[in-house]
Amino acid sequence: MKLKAKSNTLLDKNSKKSFCRELKKVIEASDIVLQVLDARDPLGCRCSQVEQIITQSGGNKKLLLVLNKIDLVPRENLEKWLHYLKNEFPTVAFKSSVQLKDRSVQDKQLRKKRAHIDLSRGSMCFGSECLLKLLREHCKTQDKAIQVGVIGFPNVGKSSIINSLKEMRVCNVGPVRGVTKCMQTVHIDKQIKMIDSPSIIAAPSNSALALALRTTTDTEASGKLLDAVNAILKHCSKQQMILYYNIPDFRNSVEFLTLLAQKRGMLKKGGVPDTESAAKLLLYDWTGAKVSYHSLLPASRSLSPYLTKEVVAEMQQGFNLEELAKDNMNTIKAVKHPNLASSIVFQSSGLTNGTIEENELTEGTSELENMETSEEGEDLTEDDQDSDEEEEAVEEESDVQTSNKTNPAKLSMEDGSSEKQTAGEQSHTLSFNLDETTDQDDAYDFNTDYV
Repeated sequence: MKLKAKSNTLLDKNSKKSFCRELKKVIEASDIVLQVLDARDPLGCRCSQVEQIITQSGGNKKLLLVLNKIDLVPRENLEKWLHYLKNEFPTVAFKSSVQLKDRSVQDKQLRKKRAHIDLSRGSMCFGSECLLKLLREHCKTQDKAIQVGVIGFPNVGKSSIINSLKEMRVCNVGPVRGVTKCMQTVHIDKQIKMIDSPSIIAAPSNSALALALRTTTDTEASGKLLDAVNAILKHCSKQQMILYYNIPDFRNSVEFLTLLAQKRGMLKKGGVPDTESAAKLLLYDWTGAKVSYHSLLPASRSLSPYLTKEVVAEMQQGFNLEELAKDNMNTIKAVKHPNLASSIVFQSSGLTNGTIEENELTEGTSELENMETSEEGEDLTEDDQDSDEEEEAVEEESDVQTSNKTNPAKLSMEDGSSEKQTAGEQSHTLSFNLDETTDQDDAYDFNTDYV
């Protein structure tokens, strides 16, 4: 029972329903909600269901957009996206810091007077001053301490943004999807409190590309690696993929994975290319901060039904948008961007549908409980079959006894005429019963066969 209770708690913590429950808690407790977007595909990282809930919640709740990983996008494309998104919500350009250490390591480094400090552009954070300035101005207008919730799809950098603002590794981060399981509170200063949240659950009705890049669970665990690779290759330029991965021309996704595995030395026994490991590598490259790609802006601009002019004005009220634009330009100038020719052109699938309500999920209680209930059902059916066989045997015995009482003469005549037949039948039944199970031997009666 203890093992069962422990497994149920672990399964419940990792379940999609738990993610939805924690996400709703973060949205309700926040005064400002930061929706983190991957700058390589900003439209695909937006969730219309979450935006609708926040804009219609009331209570002067604000929604800000944070474009993360801007160092992986060409400067021209980034400026276009900032101009596109600022007409709906205030947007901040951000580049999270990597190689952050935890508190104990920093203390040790301070004792050693920090003999080596890494100040390379890859490890530095850009945009944190702009974001903190925006939040502190809102604190002054509200004249109170605020709580800032951070939401978004997997691997967009929610926890990395909090670590960059805190300048310390206080939240767990990693390339695996769904690292954050529950809400976590981090105090930036006396006025600002950040709340980390689990990832938004992507609805199953999304396209194959959205499920490959935005789903919470790892695609290799669900057994859909080839479908995910197919979706990515269909939305990219084939020539650019060949140049980036330095492989020959390919006809389909299986041949692409074979060439990639041979190029990277991913081989099984006998020199067979490990296409599964190559597919995992491709997905890690495209969801993590590895590949430089950019998506083009939509041809036609149309606001969502929940984004009216009044809602947009309400979301932008209280923020100095001119100062925000200047700070974003300073951030863009400070970051080193890739060349437009070296960045892969990517066709976005549009807004990604998310699941917020728990009743919309088709997820069961847990796999362990389902297995136990199925085993109990099988045991019950076996017991019912045994009881039915015993009841039939008892009824046949009673019928034999009543027939012997009513027709004794007939029974004696039959005894004399069919002795040889009964002997043969008894030997046949004896040899047959040796192969049957013990349960059926207990319920078997030789008198019924005799009659």
